[in-house]
Amino acid sequence: MLKDMPINEQPREKLLEGGVERLSTAELLAIVLRTGSKNRSAIQLAFDIMAQCRDDVSEIAGLSAEELCRFEGIGESKACQILSAIELGRRVHSGHVRRGYRIGSPEDVVAFFQSELSGLKVEKFIAVLLDTKNQIINWEVVSVGSLNASIVHPREVFVRAVRKSAASIIAVHNHPSGDVTPSTEDRNLTIRLTEAGKLMGITLLDHLIIGKNTYYSFKEHELI
Repeated sequence: MLKDMPINEQPREKLLEGGVERLSTAELLAIVLRTGSKNRSAIQLAFDIMAQCRDDVSEIAGLSAEELCRFEGIGESKACQILSAIELGRRVHSGHVRRGYRIGSPEDVVAFFQSELSGLKVEKFIAVLLDTKNQIINWEVVSVGSLNASIVHPREVFVRAVRKSAASIIAVHNHPSGDVTPSTEDRNLTIRLTEAGKLMGITLLDHLIIGKNTYYSFKEHELI
């Protein structure tokens, strides 16, 4: 248990005395867990999880409740605690780029969606809807696909754009493998979205593929 540790080494006490920035990822995770298992304290359990995830917090963010429960000492309750904490962090991050934020470059979009998409094990396709000044009106998840592909039809994208009176859109999706090289499907979808946009009078400004710490822009590669 955390209470078995010296007071000055307990994550909660460290946080209260020196601020949350002082804590390692494992210590933060231990606070979320609150208690350990029969044979492992919360901090030991947290270090076990981090070790199995190669000390990469993004790997934890990509796990499902079922996958978390495979860790020794993690049951449904603790898995829900971890997933809830991760989702709260994502929502706080989402608040940093609000409606009305002006998009000036692909990096602006990537910076916003990197943490949400890069750790996922399935493809998620998002449409970012913009006004005539390239300011964000809204962003909507259009499709969540399988491990290998996301099924997206242009009408599912543009019905959202029409509903919000968008002047243009930016398509964003992730590659679970981390490799952002466009697939044939990605290229074909980009062509279809571009052509549909011309017919609808709603420009496809870019299609971004997000991987781990990297991205691919169809616009930057002059494919749009």
